[in-house]
Amino acid sequence: MQSSIQFIRNATFIFNYAGKKILVDPMFAEKGLYPGFPGTPNSEMRNPLVPMPVKPESLLDVDVVLVSHLHPDHWDEVAVNTLPKEIKILAQNDDDAKTIISQGFTNVEAINENVNFKGLNFIKTNCQHGTDAAYSIPDLAEFLGKSSGYYFNETGEKSIYFLGDTIWIDEVEDNLKKWQPDVVVINAGYASLANDQLGAVITGKEDVKKIHDLLPNATIIAIHMEALNHCILSRTELREFTKVKGFEDKVIIPNDGEIITL
Repeated sequence: MQSSIQFIRNATFIFNYAGKKILVDPMFAEKGLYPGFPGTPNSEMRNPLVPMPVKPESLLDVDVVLVSHLHPDHWDEVAVNTLPKEIKILAQNDDDAKTIISQGFTNVEAINENVNFKGLNFIKTNCQHGTDAAYSIPDLAEFLGKSSGYYFNETGEKSIYFLGDTIWIDEVEDNLKKWQPDVVVINAGYASLANDQLGAVITGKEDVKKIHDLLPNATIIAIHMEALNHCILSRTELREFTKVKGFEDKVIIPNDGEIITL
């Protein structure tokens, strides 16, 4: 089976790679189920902003669920109630694994930096889910918490780096330079806080260009847009930006439900 990503919505996707089928960061809620994130732009809007493009039940036939962190746009109540309790789940650390187990799941594993899942090897990477200024505020730092990305590089497959929920940090840049991945998946919605001085909590269009400048031959897949109230970068704005900067042929901005062959 050829490797592929079926982008679902926000940061949820099905990753077919090296014979394994992985569900990443399931948020299954229908449109408008949750209030907007308080203290963020457009907080009066209800999340998710758009409906699921497929039935959640169609996403359950997978080898494993990979959860980058437990924010509700990556692991939500509907996913908790929909996923079979015996399904295999890989959590980014012990704390997340304990929370998922407390929700009734019986086959949960906390992963280390180097992961081997049934012969599929990949690396867990560090993220910084907000600026230093945001993390200097204790309550906000607790909410932002820890998040992870993932790097896959199996023989005979394209190498793929999922940056995860992060801003641009030295470690992300160093990883890109070190690994030179064929494909970079970036959560590019520029999710922001209402206080401009605290900055964004994930990457945006300028970071997409930084990736291209570092790796001009890489394919960039930009997701995590137009599904949440505080993600202020739109697909249209990103497309126009890549055209103006002259690298639109290297960036894929998938629609909800779209399948990308790798």
